[in-house]
Amino acid sequence: MRRLRGNLPRVQAITRPWSIEPPPDPSADPATRHVVHGPAKRVVVCGDDPLAHRLVSELILQYGVHVTAIMPSAKRRHGPEIARLLSGHGGRVIEAERPDTAAFERADLAGADALALVKQDDIGNLDAALQAQEVNPKIRLVIRMFNLRLGHSVRRNFADVRVLSDAQMAAPAFVSEALGEVAPVHVRVAQRTLFVARRAEVRPDDVVCGLAATIGEDEPRLLPEEQEQADLVLAVANGERAATVVERGVHLEPRRRPRVERLRRWWRRQLHSPLRLLRGLVSRRLWVTAAALLAVLVAGSVVIAHYKHVSWWNAAYVTLLSELTGASPELESHWPEKVVTTLLGLVNVALIPVITAAVVEAVVNARLAIALGRLREPVSDHVVMVGLGNVGTRVMHSFVDLGVPVVVIDRDENARGAQAARARGVPFIVGDASNVETLKAASVDTCRALVVVSTDDQANLEAALEGRALKPDLRVILRLLDGRFADRVQRAFGITASRSVSYLAAPAFAAALLEREVIGTVPIDRRVLLLAEVPVCAGSQLDGRTVSAAQEVGGVRVLAVATDGERQTVWAPPGAYVLRADDLLTVVTTRLGLGDLLSRTGGTPS
Repeated sequence: MRRLRGNLPRVQAITRPWSIEPPPDPSADPATRHVVHGPAKRVVVCGDDPLAHRLVSELILQYGVHVTAIMPSAKRRHGPEIARLLSGHGGRVIEAERPDTAAFERADLAGADALALVKQDDIGNLDAALQAQEVNPKIRLVIRMFNLRLGHSVRRNFADVRVLSDAQMAAPAFVSEALGEVAPVHVRVAQRTLFVARRAEVRPDDVVCGLAATIGEDEPRLLPEEQEQADLVLAVANGERAATVVERGVHLEPRRRPRVERLRRWWRRQLHSPLRLLRGLVSRRLWVTAAALLAVLVAGSVVIAHYKHVSWWNAAYVTLLSELTGASPELESHWPEKVVTTLLGLVNVALIPVITAAVVEAVVNARLAIALGRLREPVSDHVVMVGLGNVGTRVMHSFVDLGVPVVVIDRDENARGAQAARARGVPFIVGDASNVETLKAASVDTCRALVVVSTDDQANLEAALEGRALKPDLRVILRLLDGRFADRVQRAFGITASRSVSYLAAPAFAAALLEREVIGTVPIDRRVLLLAEVPVCAGSQLDGRTVSAAQEVGGVRVLAVATDGERQTVWAPPGAYVLRADDLLTVVTTRLGLGDLLSRTGGTPS
């Protein structure tokens, strides 16, 4: 509160009213949202996949950046869409089989401000980054990598680099939709850990900011003006969760914790697991045969107990130790005893082979299940996940870390996440998820959710529809590369949720290229909120203005202001707080809101 008291009269004189605009429609044509923020930067983007396409669109239409794209061909994959976008906004396309020194020289990388390497090839991106640094040692690098451990270990070899994982950014959205819970998002800001939660699940004093109003809304209302209306909030973690919540004078019991529910379900599964294990290892035909033979043994014991006037226990004893071992016939016996003795002789001949066959089949099936990673027993209340690529592997790890049973399906037994699945004991079924038999093998009819995250839109849609056919009320979360097609599919087929990885990740990549620190992303339905740190530059529009001038309903909310070289942090600054040059704003914002804020803080360098 260092400047507030001495500057109140001047503060009130310059405070401007907030600009209130409705949240942007994510399905609207991006061309209608073209904003330019001063002198354009020059950025080179390497790639031709959905993330590259979305990133180029974000840079051009949201930030007015001049983009040069390097790709193998402008006629394959997303090359045509990227080329059309660039041609309409003065950009260039450089066709090269791979981004190397020659391609960078043709793209004039020496005069560029930043380079984005977004191909799905960790080693290829790393090699390209090393070559790019030789061409322009001061270039800002933003590298897409799946293996973040490798990425972070090589950062010291570059002057200015950000390593990002689109899979890591998108995984929480798929996990939260599958479980019907809030996305497990945690970020570290100014010595505090912030997380996303429902307002009823945290103490009122721990709430930092209201993120969205989702209850009773057709579309979530992001960053509402009245913070109390937001049921989804950003809260500070203080080492414990509230046992009860007091709201409006009413004592409310907290929701049952998901971990407790998962423990209960696990215990129920353990009670029934031996029987399920036997059913899974031995075929139905052998079970029927063994049951018939057992019924004959029981009937024989009953007859012997009746005619020999012995106890049930003795009758069973005589049956097992005498009749099954081939007792001598007794001519004086009654005819029912003779019939039973004959039948028991036949049972003696058939029973041993049946038992042997059952044991052999159980052993073989168990070993095949272990070798192939298939289900060793029927399961229920689990998550079935299709696709073990970059995103699928991250989502699988998230489910395992949360203690949620998961079964994975992929066509390729050597998929990227196959080894990780086997290492973590996750059942892995090799097969086509659009095939009903494959889905049945994963027990889709008893699962809690089907998460389809492969990179093939057609196969994803087929798997989702086949899953719904097996279980009409199945919760289906679908990955589709085209965001607008995903919207139409969700409405037409009643899919629970559809998500685009590139839509979730591109804003963070774009902000990193513009040298803005995006410290977290919060997926809300098909929208994305960004947690970012934005400095106030000297002479910018916000230098000497107030926090209220920086905020925008539905677009930007200031969480904290770091001053004096980040040595002092003012959380939840009042609207009258005066901003100065070199202050660092921590904000939660929409994509459009971040672009507008950068223009007013002078954050878009020339």
